[in-house]
Amino acid sequence: MRFEQRARGGTRAMLMLLAVASVTGGPLAAQGADRSESTGSEGALFLLLPVGARAVSLGRVVTALESAEAGFWNPAGLAGVDESQVVLFRGDHVAGTATAFSGVWANPESGTLGASYSLLDAGEIDQRDENGNFTGTITIRNHLAVLSGATRLVEKLNAGLSFKLVQFRLSCRGICPDAGTAATTWAVDAGIQTRVAERLRLGAMVAHVGPRLQVENAEQADPLPARARIAAAYDIVGAVTDHEALSGWIGVELQDRLRDPGSLSVYFGSEVKAGQADAISLRAGHVVSELGQEEGTRVGLGLRFERFDLSIAKSLAVSNLTGETEPVHVTFSIAL
Repeated sequence: MRFEQRARGGTRAMLMLLAVASVTGGPLAAQGADRSESTGSEGALFLLLPVGARAVSLGRVVTALESAEAGFWNPAGLAGVDESQVVLFRGDHVAGTATAFSGVWANPESGTLGASYSLLDAGEIDQRDENGNFTGTITIRNHLAVLSGATRLVEKLNAGLSFKLVQFRLSCRGICPDAGTAATTWAVDAGIQTRVAERLRLGAMVAHVGPRLQVENAEQADPLPARARIAAAYDIVGAVTDHEALSGWIGVELQDRLRDPGSLSVYFGSEVKAGQADAISLRAGHVVSELGQEEGTRVGLGLRFERFDLSIAKSLAVSNLTGETEPVHVTFSIAL
């Protein structure tokens, strides 16, 4: 029997095979994800994909920001969430479609807890025998579960910690060369945020630190894509005007590998909010990244009305795999 690269569209099968390689740390993943060609491979590269429309539109400059999306980013950002809420995420990536949710419980006295889950669906690959007869279907799924906690240590310093379960699962319906494969590991994110001046916020964190992901055996186990991030955000609108219905900031973030430094990624982001209770937000960001297919500009819009918050983001970057831009990312939250 053999793989027939048929899936929903001409390049879809190729992208799903890339998704498998990105988990196992294979040569295809190294070629597509590491332009610097540094030594060694990494597994579970789907952990580097952005979650949340606000984060996408800001070019991932979120390490220094307080947000309900922070469970998937710097957990210290949850300390600034002042009301409990439920957040739903939906987005499309080159490697598949992502669906996620977060529950955030805020307590001004003790801190904030968050529970999050993300599913990256890389789709299906039909299996056919040498005569072209359909024999089965392989499905590729990546699962991520996150438990986060954050608190304000002192007046201007937040700290947070996330514990994550990471799983890659390849399943078969019907007759396939392999019955299926599953690989599970855990990881930790830890971060801080501080306000060093009236208008300047800084953030720092380490992400995806944990044991190797072992898909088949110890020899094929690959390290997780552990990263170090530092960021700064400056309230530029506040420096120009003190109008109560207008606010905004610009920021920059740097990311590098923890195990093999030298593959620096640079992110730029900006956000302007207008109206009562920040009713409208305009966002833009730009990415210069080790993930070549993630480079480019993003834009986004945020709308807030009473307990409801809707964010939409669109990447203007053209994928070097499909030759197309990604569809929109959407986040919807409800304050409890």
